[in-house]
Amino acid sequence: MKKALVVGVGPLNGLGAQLCKKIAQNNFEVFVAGRTEASINEVVKSIHEEGNKAKSIIVDVTDENQTKKMVEEVGSGLDFAIYNVGNNTPGKIIDIEPSYFRESWEAGCFGAFLFAREVIKGFLRDKTSGTLLFTGASASLRGKANFGAFNSAKGALRNLAQAIAKEYAENSIHVGHVIVDGGLAGDRIKNRVPDFNERVKEGKLIDIESVTDAYMFLYNQNKHAWTFELDVRTFRENW
Repeated sequence: MKKALVVGVGPLNGLGAQLCKKIAQNNFEVFVAGRTEASINEVVKSIHEEGNKAKSIIVDVTDENQTKKMVEEVGSGLDFAIYNVGNNTPGKIIDIEPSYFRESWEAGCFGAFLFAREVIKGFLRDKTSGTLLFTGASASLRGKANFGAFNSAKGALRNLAQAIAKEYAENSIHVGHVIVDGGLAGDRIKNRVPDFNERVKEGKLIDIESVTDAYMFLYNQNKHAWTFELDVRTFRENW
């Protein structure tokens, strides 16, 4: 059985968790990684209840040693890895503390570098044609007022992912970047807005299940016709 590693897993009805469930349903042993133990354990339990295999790893991916240990724990057989870290970090430039900006960049980009480095080392060691995907956002392509920290992190992540894709294509390692352009119909927004159900009915929020299908589409691509970047949005999104 092949192994998959998804880092940046939060609530059960969130993108990270649903990616883990979708991948597990495709005959992978999934390593579910994130910072919050309760959330991670809930996802693993859900996967087990469906008769699939999963293990939890509590990790801060901005910590080099923790990231190394995480990938070592997964061990040989890793074939699919996803970096899904980086929450929205709003704030006007003159109001942002340096530590806040740094934390946004570390989660959005520096952690991705640490993660990619260790995952690719494993791919090369195992001589596997693995797949490494990164989750981007609307901010990956454009700056927006009041989101300077988040824009900077996501823009840097996109450039990093593209560089890695070009660097390791000759090793048959598929690196991709998924731009999630808009809000997801998941727990984070549901717990934040009173009109969540109306937004879903009106098609203003992205269906998470469909987004996970996009990640699997990238994984299943033939190397003679790879996609680096794929963007997903609702038909109602003004882009």
